[in-house]
Amino acid sequence: MAFVKGAWRILVAIKDGLVLLFLLLFFGALYAALSFSPKPGKAVSSGALLLDLDGSIVEQPAETSTMALLSGSGSEAKEYRLSDIVAALDAAKSDAKVKAVVLNLDGFVGGGQVAMSRVGKALDAVRAAKKPVLAYATLYSDDGYQLAAHASEVWSDPLGGVAILGRGGSNLYYKGLIDKLGVNTHVYRVGTYKSFVEPFTRTEQSPEAKQANQALAGALWQSWQDDVTKARPKAKIAAYAADPAAAARATNGDIAKAALAAGLLDKLGDQSAFGARVAQIAGEASDNNKAGNFATIDLASYVKARKPANDGQIGVLTVAGDIVDGEAGPGTAAGDTISDLLLTALDEKSLKALVVRVDSPGGSVMASEKIRGAILQAKSAGLPVVVSMANVAASGGYWVSTPGDVIFAEPDTITGSIGVFGIIPSFEGTLAKMGITTDGVRTTPLSGQPDVTGGTTPEFDQIMQLGVEDIYRRFVGLVAQSRKKSPEAIDAIAQGRVWDGGTARQIGLVDRFGGLEDAIAEAARRAKLDPAKAKAYYIEKQPDKFAEFVQSLADREQGSATAPRDMLARQAWLQRGWAMQAVSDVKALVMGAGVRADCLECRGYGAPKPRSAAEERGMLAMLAGLWR
Repeated sequence: MAFVKGAWRILVAIKDGLVLLFLLLFFGALYAALSFSPKPGKAVSSGALLLDLDGSIVEQPAETSTMALLSGSGSEAKEYRLSDIVAALDAAKSDAKVKAVVLNLDGFVGGGQVAMSRVGKALDAVRAAKKPVLAYATLYSDDGYQLAAHASEVWSDPLGGVAILGRGGSNLYYKGLIDKLGVNTHVYRVGTYKSFVEPFTRTEQSPEAKQANQALAGALWQSWQDDVTKARPKAKIAAYAADPAAAARATNGDIAKAALAAGLLDKLGDQSAFGARVAQIAGEASDNNKAGNFATIDLASYVKARKPANDGQIGVLTVAGDIVDGEAGPGTAAGDTISDLLLTALDEKSLKALVVRVDSPGGSVMASEKIRGAILQAKSAGLPVVVSMANVAASGGYWVSTPGDVIFAEPDTITGSIGVFGIIPSFEGTLAKMGITTDGVRTTPLSGQPDVTGGTTPEFDQIMQLGVEDIYRRFVGLVAQSRKKSPEAIDAIAQGRVWDGGTARQIGLVDRFGGLEDAIAEAARRAKLDPAKAKAYYIEKQPDKFAEFVQSLADREQGSATAPRDMLARQAWLQRGWAMQAVSDVKALVMGAGVRADCLECRGYGAPKPRSAAEERGMLAMLAGLWR
């Protein structure tokens, strides 16, 4: 017995020691996180402001969990906040320490035409201030070249070039696989153009969807060409994009020389030669130990040192990403999270007006309504509400925009898609192929419904369809009230059809062209404040300090961009990202909200969401399992 008591005391001591060690490590990490602060940008003497964009530009970056950062399972691609980049470029115009702006676009994957146009305007302003802007990439694609076109010098590696693909592409259609597996897809929809459900019911686009999508792609493509041509008049962009094979034949397949001959590029040279050119303008790095190193000003530090206090009277609520039920971090528009943030801000801050910045293709109807309800509470408190649409504000993204007193958009904004659908799969056919059947008893026509193993009843299908039609009428009614039009007039331009911002303004879905700054100024005027003095208060979840600390350590260890450099590998890499995006959308559709206001085609204009290696493996395994 004495031996047992002694052993027990030893085990208890070990346990207490481990608990104490864990607490020490925890509080040590917490102290380091709370006291962590990156080196301020003001400490940099002078040099080139470096925009090393190895990822995508977004309205609101997603938050990576601390566990994912510590385990190394987070995505390698970064997300850069659009407003941070614009603010840095605006500050660089008059900052004597900034001798030039450098764009390293080797790992850039895009971000949508509205974001590219806004950054392009900021780059134009830098050049107007007589400061050079230099761009470099091994291979430029559409979004990257839209930025580079605003540079004073555009460089490419001799083995690279410019690959302009234009707007459009293919979507995945699952009808053949669904039939092969014996799955019965129950679809409830309203909207002639509500094509989100077509991959589950057809093997190709419907004629109506193809016509609408072609019109949207054509409008955005023309706008892209206009922006690039205005920024770089000497570039023969139309001829180069229309017949890239002829351009390649003229140089015996040398894509870089073809782009140079077409005026898309100014210089060919490797990164060392490019760096030497920048060093001539901005100076060499103080710790220079190899050719091509130039004095740089870090973007993140520069932004942090110049970020104004978040204490304005114009609330800015960001609705970015898929609209989902429940709670989620930044980069996803979770109904509970966003409504709670807004209601808390209304209670704790003396806000005079509200700007709702929308960059979302939609999602859950219930979550969209929850966000709309919170915005209505701001209106009932007497706050003017102004909506600012970014790259995409469609379906649920338009739903949350309806309380706006005035709606701003850009010509390249993708909006509309006023339609509703629901989808439920059932597997009675799949089970029958394995010799499995179902049977049971009912007390009402809805007993056990929806039965995913035995199929749905006609009564359930009828009720679901009637419910979707009712929500569509509500959606149309909200838009009609907001736009001061009849429901019949809105129904004629609704039906799930997606519009570009220019057309949307013509048909009355938006009021004016303008960006976030214009919306804030308008909100200030409506609140009887001086727009020149009005400041914003961004209603967002505060970043996790420990996660920021871990992210900073990861950034220091991370090397250069991981995107492939050559044309074949790079385009395959990008298309893999879009394929993973499509599979993820399907997974969310099956497992997420049942009734949705969502837009499939809207998701193809921008950049695919970053995926970790673990997520990609999981999606590929799911596809492989279905194929077997």
